[in-house]
Amino acid sequence: MIEVRNLCKAYAGQTVLQDVSFDVRAGEVFGIVGHSGAGKSTLLRCLNGLESYNSGSVKVMGREVAALPQRDLMRLRGKMGMVFQTFNLMARKNVFENVAFPLYTWGLSSARVRERVTSLLELVGLAGKSRERVQNLSGGQKQRVGIARALALEPAVLLCDEATSALDPKTTASILDLLESINRRLGLTVVMVTHQMEVVKRLCHRTLLLDGGLTRALDRTEDLFLLPPDNLQKLVDEEYTLIPTGVNIRVMFPRGTSRQCIVTGMAMELGLDFSIVGGRLERYLDEILGFLIINVDTENAPRVLACLEEKKLAYRVLATEEAGFSGGFEQAGPGGAAAVYGTGAASPAAHGGWQ
Repeated sequence: MIEVRNLCKAYAGQTVLQDVSFDVRAGEVFGIVGHSGAGKSTLLRCLNGLESYNSGSVKVMGREVAALPQRDLMRLRGKMGMVFQTFNLMARKNVFENVAFPLYTWGLSSARVRERVTSLLELVGLAGKSRERVQNLSGGQKQRVGIARALALEPAVLLCDEATSALDPKTTASILDLLESINRRLGLTVVMVTHQMEVVKRLCHRTLLLDGGLTRALDRTEDLFLLPPDNLQKLVDEEYTLIPTGVNIRVMFPRGTSRQCIVTGMAMELGLDFSIVGGRLERYLDEILGFLIINVDTENAPRVLACLEEKKLAYRVLATEEAGFSGGFEQAGPGGAAAVYGTGAASPAAHGGWQ
């Protein structure tokens, strides 16, 4: 659906995007995350031609965006709906008129406009609000109007630029439920730009981490967050008081294992006691996945890591009592305290490595 290759973009000599490459598959929800100023919104605007790019390639539905004449570019944008952070609604018009605006712009008849807007307002849960002034709506309702307007021309791709960052957590959850329903019912391809980690965990099949205009990581969302690379770790608000002695190990529970008593079984199998330092179970799309951080004595760590390898579970050594401990595996950071990865089926190596 979308192919980006070696994309570069600069403003006044300052590089904003550098050699960015990725694909977005038809029908998937694709997340783009990163700190403020990472180039996320610029990248999104390059996809629909609102921003030009200096070099590289952006193909949407098989067509190079930069090569399109203005008329064809307008048609392409008609197939790419846009949902904004600040809603961008017209305050002097009511709900119906805001949703109908792009339809009238493209010359549809009044009867067709009425039929289409009525259907869209039912889809987003605002069937009884068609004549309401937008300033009388809540933030969540305004965003629903924005989503309905973005869907007015029956796009194949929906671009969401921080679509939930101005909303409270409960309203955010309802908007994510709506976007998930739209993705499934209409088969829309959705590209989500956000700095909210809960958004990509809840909705996105795959996620791209953008940092300083560079692609730092690209993988299935669950794999990125359950065993995050160092660049993503900076964005993930996870603070645990790690036990300063022994070895702290983060164990990932992939699909099909989150409901199994793996740690308890391993403790009984090895005849060892573990201290649980932290952990989390979260919803990723339609699955409950998670991780635990356990602490083991240094002398017992090799047996634990070998057991994790045997069970093909991915793990990461977070902190060690003795600098230089690596459990027999390649050390990924200086001083022995950064990261040591297991080689189980769900480990980074199994997915071609993180960039």
